[in-house]
Amino acid sequence: MNVYFDNAATTPLEKKVLDKMIPYMENGFGNPSSIHKRGREIKSAIEKSRSRVAEILSCEPGEIFFTSGGTEADNMFITNTVLEKKIDTIVTSRIEHHAVLHCCEYLNRSHKINIKYVNIDENGEIDADHLEDIIRKNTNSLVTLMHGNNEIGNLNDLKIISKICEKYNTILHSDTVQTLGHYKINLNDINIHGIVGSAHKFHGPKGIGFLYLNNKHKISPFIHGGAQERNMRGGTENVYGIIGLSEALTLATNNISSHREKVLKLKSYMISSLEKKIKGVKFNGMSADIDKSLYTVLNVSIPNIDDQQMFLFNLDINNIAASAGSACSSGSDSGSHVLKEISTVDGNVNVRFSFSKYNSLEEVDYVVNKIVEISEF
Repeated sequence: MNVYFDNAATTPLEKKVLDKMIPYMENGFGNPSSIHKRGREIKSAIEKSRSRVAEILSCEPGEIFFTSGGTEADNMFITNTVLEKKIDTIVTSRIEHHAVLHCCEYLNRSHKINIKYVNIDENGEIDADHLEDIIRKNTNSLVTLMHGNNEIGNLNDLKIISKICEKYNTILHSDTVQTLGHYKINLNDINIHGIVGSAHKFHGPKGIGFLYLNNKHKISPFIHGGAQERNMRGGTENVYGIIGLSEALTLATNNISSHREKVLKLKSYMISSLEKKIKGVKFNGMSADIDKSLYTVLNVSIPNIDDQQMFLFNLDINNIAASAGSACSSGSDSGSHVLKEISTVDGNVNVRFSFSKYNSLEEVDYVVNKIVEISEF
C-alpha cells in the first residue's frame, strides 16, 4: 500500500482541475497582453478566474492579484507595506511560516524594523491580551498572524484579531495558505488588509497563488517589469495556473462540508487508533483538539524512538509519506522552529500527518500498524 499523508506540504492535482487546464496548455497559448484575438481570449479567461476567486471570498475582483504562490504574496504584502507606510514595528509570532518570519527578519536586518512577538502558550495558542498590549504600545505597526498553523494545526480566530487591530487602526495581514479551500472565508466579515492563497494546498497546480489586497490599502508593485496584474506584478501571467487555481478553489469551496466530514473522520480515527496502540503517544499543539485545529493536520509525538530522520526513512521505505514539519524547511537540520517554541523537546519523535479527501480509513490502519512495528523494532 502507498499512503500519502503529507497534504499540508502539497496536495495531489484533482483530475477536474487538470481537465480545465489542458485546453489552455494545448491551444490557449496567446499572451494575455497581446491585443489580437488570441490574446484577448486568454485575458478574458484570466479575468473570469479572478472574478470567481473574488466571488468565493466576497471581495472585489480588483482586490485579487495572482502571484507565484503564498510565499511571494506574503513577501509582497509585508515588505511593501512596511516600507511604503513607514511602519516601524512588525507584530507577529515565533511559530509563523518561514515565508513570514524570514521576511520580517530581513526587514529587521536591512531596515532596522522592530519585531515584537506575541506570547503563545505551551499549546501554541496566542495570547490576545498580550497582542492588544503590544499594539497599544506600538501604534505604528503591522500585525501578521497566520490563520492555521501548517505544523501543529492551531487555528487563530481572525475575527477576534481583526477587532483588536481595528480598535487601534492597525494594519492586519494573515497567511491563510493552509485554510483557503478548507474553510469558508468571508472577507465582508473580517476587517483585514491582506490574505494569501496557494493553489497546490487545495488540489490545484503548483507555482500559482494570489494576494488579496484590500482596496483601501494601496502599495506599489513587488516585481517590476511590466503592466500585468494592473501594474502590480510584472511578468507574463501563468495562465494555466490561474485557470487551475480558480477551478480548484471552486471545487474545494463547493464541497467544503463533505470534505471536512470525511477528513475529520480520518483524523479522529487515527487519534483513537494511536492512543489504543501506542502507550505514551501525545499530540503537539492543538492538533488533536477537533474544535481548535485544522482538520487536515495531526502532529504526533511518538515515544521510545530517538532518531527522527531514521523514523521518517522507515516510514518511507514502507511507502508512507509524512513529514517532520514544514516542507519549506526540509533542507534544514535545525528541527522544527514551531515545536521548539512551544517547548516540545522531550526526546520523542515528532511527525506531522496531514490528510485529504483522497485518503481512507484503511490507510490509517496501515500507517498506525507500521508505526507500532517501527516503534517496537
